[in-house]
Amino acid sequence: MNDLEFFRKKLDLCIGKNIVLIGFMGVGKTTVSQYLSKLSDVKAVEMDQVISEREKMSIPEIFAAYGEEYFRNLETNLLIELQNETNTVISCGGGAALRERNVKEMKKNGRVVLLTASPEEIYERLKDSDDRPLLNGRKNVKGISELMEQRREKYEAAADMIIKTDDKTVPEVCEELVQRLTEMDEE
Repeated sequence: MNDLEFFRKKLDLCIGKNIVLIGFMGVGKTTVSQYLSKLSDVKAVEMDQVISEREKMSIPEIFAAYGEEYFRNLETNLLIELQNETNTVISCGGGAALRERNVKEMKKNGRVVLLTASPEEIYERLKDSDDRPLLNGRKNVKGISELMEQRREKYEAAADMIIKTDDKTVPEVCEELVQRLTEMDEE
């Protein structure tokens, strides 16, 4: 059995529930969810994409037209809906874990994984992106660092595990995630 087959087998054994990826924008939630989905029979759900498709608007357009509270309510409703799923990797928007109700929904049928990266790394990943309304006026390392610090406590409180993505490839992040999920299931 090669490394990839072994990794797939471990992922299949530990999934059973949903894997809910949370964290600041640009930490790699979407990329990791897509990679895990390709490796195994798990479905990947990108919450921002689903909301955007349902509303027929981009996330910045939703924020501009209806405000952040409206968008956060859409996130909550989608999380409630996703609790009927299993074997799904859910990539949450950066603010989803800030609401206590959302965290309760995530934990009903999922393992919550906080992905992190340094402010410098996030800046490098997002500096050319215009679809992050909460970064308007603060798309720099200092602004990102301040917003990350405001969210850090809630992110950490929501997480069943924390994985740093700095200086790691997507396969390395996924391997660590699966290894740690396996260890959690063995406890």
